[in-house]
Amino acid sequence: MSRLFWPPFMFKMKLKYLLAFLPLLLISCKEEPIPYEVHKVTKSGTVIDCKGKDFNEGKVTEIRVSSSIKNVTIRNCSLKGSIRVFGLGMNGEDEKVRESSYKTGHTERAQAAAPSDVLLSNLTIEGVQRIPVYLAPGVTRATIENSKFVGNTVSTVIYLDAESANNTIRNNTFSVEGDLSLRQFRIREVIAVDGSAYNQIIGNKFEEAVGGGVYLYRNCGEGGTVRHQPPQHNVIEGNNFNLTGLHWGNYGVWLGSRNGNRDYCSADDGYEFGSSVNNGDFADYNTVKGNKFSGSDDTIRNDGRNNVIN
Repeated sequence: MSRLFWPPFMFKMKLKYLLAFLPLLLISCKEEPIPYEVHKVTKSGTVIDCKGKDFNEGKVTEIRVSSSIKNVTIRNCSLKGSIRVFGLGMNGEDEKVRESSYKTGHTERAQAAAPSDVLLSNLTIEGVQRIPVYLAPGVTRATIENSKFVGNTVSTVIYLDAESANNTIRNNTFSVEGDLSLRQFRIREVIAVDGSAYNQIIGNKFEEAVGGGVYLYRNCGEGGTVRHQPPQHNVIEGNNFNLTGLHWGNYGVWLGSRNGNRDYCSADDGYEFGSSVNNGDFADYNTVKGNKFSGSDDTIRNDGRNNVIN
């Protein structure tokens, strides 16, 4: 029977079943009820070497590397929680980031204010709802290598935020379970490259990627912040993607995954540069080569220009 001719009682039945499942759906949408301890790193040259032991005795912890410091190393640790590296602001919607974005030269200011040359090596990070590794606006030359990511997240596993650049993600294994959140009713991609450029994502193993693998986009307008730098000149090479169970509409690699498809893109209107002028992703001049995909035919989607794919 066509639903155009369903009698009223059938619509009532559909609503009844939807309402019955709603509590279960809401329970599955985790909104970070678990408290985190915070460990701050504020000095250049800091080295944290756990020598294979648990960081902070296994307590749920966020390590925060902040300000314009350099040459921080975190290695040989099992961390239950997350690492956040930031300078000008905690995220792309921070007040200082937003105010800077209303003037030309924002990318340079964000990079000058953020940490650089941070090394995260030989770690096991168990995600607890938050993003396990978040590089905030302006972070440059960070390296995430030879590490294992497990646990769960209501967002991505690694997030490279706007105006960051020249970061390296290599030889890691991603086995993090994605969860729904009340903010976004979908499981996210493993790595988000959001207005971040000249990064290398090489030799990683994506064991769990039902929400997608690596997505390049520019998050136009969120929080009223103008995004200046497009996600360009990135290299995604020699990775192994297991796409078994990939959700409909997702891909192993997606160059230009948003292109203005968000209701907040107009929140940065009124300026003569960046995403204020054009909501497009401009995911161009990237290189995707030598990757292996299994479990799905939805491997690479190219919505940019002048990308090299082979």
